[in-house]
Amino acid sequence: QVQLLESGGGLVQAGASLRLSCSASGRTFSGYPVTWYRRAPGKEREFVAVSTKSGQTYYTNSVKGRFTISRDDAQETVYLEMTSLNPEDTAMYYCTIDPSWGPGTQVTVSS
Repeated sequence: QVQLLESGGGLVQAGASLRLSCSASGRTFSGYPVTWYRRAPGKEREFVAVSTKSGQTYYTNSVKGRFTISRDDAQETVYLEMTSLNPEDTAMYYCTIDPSWGPGTQVTVSS
């Protein structure tokens, strides 16, 4: 089973950018879809973006045009580039390769 570790979160002001990383170990994730989710305080977990095993990408509507998911299979790392952040993006962000989940990285956007 793959182990996942997210990093790159932090406290930023509205309009700023962050790049989250999801590093995998234990087994390769090459050929597997990798998904980012987030959970805001008091809300349900929400799908954010996915990179399919063929490299196609899909996003939830609220982040389209602002977030970009990419993967480096050689480095066993998936990235989530986030731009034009707003307070509604404040959440714990998780990456997952079924059935594994990372512990998450906190993103806080102040207005």
